[in-house]
Amino acid sequence: MTRILGLNHDMFIASAALLEDGHIVAAAAEERFTREKRSRAFPANAIGYCLAEAGCEITEVDYFATSWNPGVYFQKYNPLLSARRRHLGEHLYAVPDSLIALYPEDRRQCEHLYQEVTLSGGDCRIYYVSHHRAHAANAFLLSPFEEAAILTADAQGEVESTTFATGRGGRIDTIATVNYPQSIGAFYATFTEFLGFHANADEWKVMALAAFADWDNAFYRMLKDEVVRFLPEGGYEFDLTFFNGFNRDLPNLYTAKLVDRFGPPRGLDDPIEARHHEIAAALQRVAEELARHMLIWLHQATGMRRLAVSGGFFMNSVLNGKLARDTPFDEVFISSCPDDSGNALGAACYLYNHILGQPRGEAMRHNFLGPAFDGAAIAEALARYRVPARQVNDVEDATARLISEGKLVGWFQGRMEFGQRALGNRSILADPRDAAVKDKVNLAVKYREPFRPFAPAVLAEAAADYFDIEPGAGSPFMERVYPVRADRRARIPAVTHVDGSGRLQTVERDTNPRFHRLIEAFGEITGVPVLLNTSFNLNGEPIVCTPTDAIRSFFSCGLDVLVMGDFVVTKGA
Repeated sequence: MTRILGLNHDMFIASAALLEDGHIVAAAAEERFTREKRSRAFPANAIGYCLAEAGCEITEVDYFATSWNPGVYFQKYNPLLSARRRHLGEHLYAVPDSLIALYPEDRRQCEHLYQEVTLSGGDCRIYYVSHHRAHAANAFLLSPFEEAAILTADAQGEVESTTFATGRGGRIDTIATVNYPQSIGAFYATFTEFLGFHANADEWKVMALAAFADWDNAFYRMLKDEVVRFLPEGGYEFDLTFFNGFNRDLPNLYTAKLVDRFGPPRGLDDPIEARHHEIAAALQRVAEELARHMLIWLHQATGMRRLAVSGGFFMNSVLNGKLARDTPFDEVFISSCPDDSGNALGAACYLYNHILGQPRGEAMRHNFLGPAFDGAAIAEALARYRVPARQVNDVEDATARLISEGKLVGWFQGRMEFGQRALGNRSILADPRDAAVKDKVNLAVKYREPFRPFAPAVLAEAAADYFDIEPGAGSPFMERVYPVRADRRARIPAVTHVDGSGRLQTVERDTNPRFHRLIEAFGEITGVPVLLNTSFNLNGEPIVCTPTDAIRSFFSCGLDVLVMGDFVVTKGA
């Protein structure tokens, strides 16, 4: 058996993932254990969980794969830093840094470096997979495609910000790159900060704001005329005099020139004005046009009809829902974790399939890869905190009835999801038929901005009845926004955004039978096989992991009911 432990360390949402002979045994983000949202700490707790799930010790891991290549990152500093380390321990990365400087210029962006060190008396073999190769592996090697074009995009890897590639079998080959500081991810992050939100964290707030304004406005024309150029062969170029992000000594991602042209930046607590809606709409439109520009060229360059995408830029679910419709590609795969947290899986898969040449495992069909807690563990937690609960036989039917009566439910089941979205195991659920529910959840539970929409979870077999998608098409990871059918919007107003869209999750019986049965039961009661689904967490906190987390969150907000396994807790009971 070959065990590979993949690591995403010191990037957004540190994580770990364990493969055994290419099969995903476990994966989790460090934040879920430490309760520090978006933690970038070394994922020691996540590693501990993965090892426990596999029933092995760290000495039984054959390889480690991390999603950052120090040799590529430091090549621009050679010989300034690599030849002048301060401590002998730094030879661990001084040697690869220096070796890569000896490679021909066209080979310096090498795909991996290999080091071998000894820990605890055993061989610890570490592969440093470059950031965008890990993203590419997350995109393609987790997909069901035997071959596909690949596009990755984020703010910044070691050097690259965008990568065009192909995947065939277990191999990934790069065609072209766009290098930082030219970056579509940094472009979106800059305007996220300008609009008063946290860059590299709140981009989906900007995405939600974009629906409130006409996309063809003066700010859109300004972006197209002054800020961005579309280059041949899928490239792009931003006027960097608008951006400060690459100069880490300056306080903001944007310059005075951007303020001069787009007006004063919004403060974190300032009201949102019509101008902010228009800037968000302009930003989203240009981002989509840039993505379409890149993908049209990628299709021409590869001739492939299938596409796999990854990188933080593809957390943009509005864009994702248009990729197959607005580009020449027929099929598109996006994993549950295209952001940096997914690079723990990406690095491990890249090592196993591309470097070691082993056959690919099963495609990712679900993301239930985290810790699970059986009935005994749940009962013990309830007893420890003296929480009265009743155990029911048909918990799905009982919960469906409570939701149909207007109750807000915390739903805690099975293995925790891997990725930033809860998909029916660590979820807050509500009735989508009641328009007032959206504000109720925002104000009493999530404590977040009222303009942000909630997602609809729908039975996969009923999705085409409620959403403008092709029969059989799906969005299993809540990764795409689609229009709600005009004749259905009045039936599910709580999950229909202002522009008539919804961030869709299609739920299949064989990947999550309990959640599927819950929605089915709700449909039998109400005639609507859809639930409002949002992650089980309070604002500023990670999604709950343990029964203790769920109990604490339940009693800290306006939820009415907590369902953990077969146990039902009602406030005031």
